Amino acid sequence: MDQSNDDRSLGRLFGDLSRQLTTLVRQEIDLARTEMSAKAKAAGRDVAMIGAGAALLYAALLALLVTVGLVLIELGLAAWLAALIVAVAVGAIGGVLVMRGRDALARQSLAPERTISTVKDDAEWAKEQLS
Repeated sequence: MDQSNDDRSLGRLFGDLSRQLTTLVRQEIDLARTEMSAKAKAAGRDVAMIGAGAALLYAALLALLVTVGLVLIELGLAAWLAALIVAVAVGAIGGVLVMRGRDALARQSLAPERTISTVKDDAEWAKEQLS
């Protein structure tokens, strides 16, 4: 605020403060929207990784069960033993993919931290203006 213009009326001062607060609130909303969009995009990539890992896990499980089952049967093992071996191996790989995606998603904070910080600063500024 311009300190040299002390002869403004109380009504005009409150009007100026109201306009400044309105502008400030709009800017904070824009900042929150931008920050949340960036965080949602990052979370979307992590969710996509979980989905891709799960889809690959399923496809690999089916293909490997059939392939290893046929090979192990050809080598003289029982079909159930071949299926069990493949299921354990593919389950471990899929589990690792899902855990990596889940862990990356858990590390993402979806709170608009910059906006929260600036809103606190703005509240302090508004208190100072009213004092």
